[in-house]
Amino acid sequence: MAAGAPARLAALTAAVLNAAVTAWVVLGFDFGRGASFQFEASRMVLENPRMGFNVGVDGLSLVMVVLTSLVTLAAVWLRPTKAGGEGLYYSSSLLIAAGAMGAFVATDLFFFYAFHELALIPTFLMIGMRGTGDNRAAAWKITLYLGLGSLVLLAGLAALVTSASGSGLTTFNMAELRELAPKIAPAVQEPIYLTLLLGFGVLISLFPFHSWAAPAYASAPAPTAMLHAGVLKKFGLYGLLRVAVPMLPAGFHAEWIQSILLVLLLGNILFIGLVAIAQKELDLVLGNSSVMHMGYVFLGIASGTAIGYSGAVFLMFAHGVSIALLFALCAQVREKTGSLQMARLGGLAKYAPFLGLTFAMATFASIGLPGFGNFAAEIMVFLGGFAEKPSDHLAPLQVATILALWGVVISAVYMLRAFRQVFQGEPAEVCTRATDLSGTSRAPILLLLVALLATGFFPELLLQAIRPFAQALAALN
Repeated sequence: MAAGAPARLAALTAAVLNAAVTAWVVLGFDFGRGASFQFEASRMVLENPRMGFNVGVDGLSLVMVVLTSLVTLAAVWLRPTKAGGEGLYYSSSLLIAAGAMGAFVATDLFFFYAFHELALIPTFLMIGMRGTGDNRAAAWKITLYLGLGSLVLLAGLAALVTSASGSGLTTFNMAELRELAPKIAPAVQEPIYLTLLLGFGVLISLFPFHSWAAPAYASAPAPTAMLHAGVLKKFGLYGLLRVAVPMLPAGFHAEWIQSILLVLLLGNILFIGLVAIAQKELDLVLGNSSVMHMGYVFLGIASGTAIGYSGAVFLMFAHGVSIALLFALCAQVREKTGSLQMARLGGLAKYAPFLGLTFAMATFASIGLPGFGNFAAEIMVFLGGFAEKPSDHLAPLQVATILALWGVVISAVYMLRAFRQVFQGEPAEVCTRATDLSGTSRAPILLLLVALLATGFFPELLLQAIRPFAQALAALN
């Protein structure tokens, strides 16, 4: 694009090549060694502190790489609804994807952090310059929240590196840190873990640091919402599983920290779920839904069990695909009708049956209907909460799991209500002029939908990569 090539063609070519490389990695991946890094490459940058451009793929990062490739291809396939500025539109989308991909394959803590920060810059630009509604306010809000979260995260990572290195050579290599960090005294591990939890939590939209997410996604262009909500927001969850939990086991198991996390994740599931029910616009329903479902992933991580970790990683993938699909469809509703206010819509399925059918299937996936990847993931998360049931009473984790089950009901209420108001009932005037999606517009929708169905009917497609990593992580605890 910078060399003058057509922006859309260049972006699609890059996304297809990225998907092809991902397919090559998947085909060459040894799933029996899913807990170990493969396809490793390294280039030393500094000797002291030891820092290198190191990359590799294990079962966890493989799932995230596949997610990134799928959502990126679908996102750049969508045509912009605003005329002009295609260079910024497509290059920003690719930069967000590149930052996420780099963070997921980095095995050096410095580049792990730096790649994520790279992806935030085009996110801010896309919301502020090509967003809709009160996009400037949303851009400033997400900038302040994520900037603050990144600073807290940086402080936690710096404390981890310095405490693990001690008086010896300072290193950012994750493999070396995994060997050194557990030797940190438990009294020191706890505040470092809490700092990382808060830093990652802001980036994930952990309650009560969540208020940036829904307005930002509602204002963002569709590819930005798809890539951030579907992919980049998983960076924080990935960081907890990759860095905080294995390197700071004493902090992870601290009872008071676990209690704080259980309360906050219930805030995501129950409080934000009720907020989603109260929304009047479709994009705000989806934005709050994305925040709500992060609570389930936190629940899987909090379980500390192999099945809970497996469910958390599976749900990161399934949620990433389903929310990207919903935001893509939401953009089509806006384009076809000119509105996302549910009170002004109705009967759209009569004039856009393909749009209505695919939105219904995405809705069923989001609420965890069997046959979609979300169902398999959520089942494992809930089973993880009861994997170690005490004999005489319910532990806080089990109580939180029981309460979290009500989130399934809440999500069904707001998603089915949204579908009914937009696609069923008496056709609204703005819907009578709508047309269905064209053949080329259907391709990215079908790509994401097939991914949800394939992982729903054949969960082993993902579990063969996830299981060795989850078992190895649980064994550390």
